Amino acid sequence: MADMPDRIVLFDGVCNFCDGAVQFIIKHDPEGLFSFASLQSDAGGNLLKQYHLPSDHFNSFILIENGRVYQKSTAALHVVKSLPGLWRAASALLIIPRPLRDAVYSVIAKNRYKWFGQKSECTVPGPEIRKRFLS
Repeated sequence: MADMPDRIVLFDGVCNFCDGAVQFIIKHDPEGLFSFASLQSDAGGNLLKQYHLPSDHFNSFILIENGRVYQKSTAALHVVKSLPGLWRAASALLIIPRPLRDAVYSVIAKNRYKWFGQKSECTVPGPEIRKRFLS
């Protein structure tokens, strides 16, 4: 994948909570710093292979930033760290030890379909934001 964007968010494309997180990022990222790929997409699968990440389960939020991979709570906090305004203050949670942050993350990830539901297929973005999604 030549000419990769600097910041790519990989997410579970059938998860309502994950889709909501992507919509939140898009809304609060007016500069378009982030690009996106669902874990179920060809682009997402290729990135998982390229970075030697498991491709048989889709329970992690992943940020690839300038070739470096962040997962779970660390990925989410690095995303908000790059957003303008007060959202970046949430990145202060990075001082909490990762095992503790990821334990909370894992509870949410494990229950995300039960609590927030899931779609039968990935949402197709509108034309105005489609260019931010890798295909």
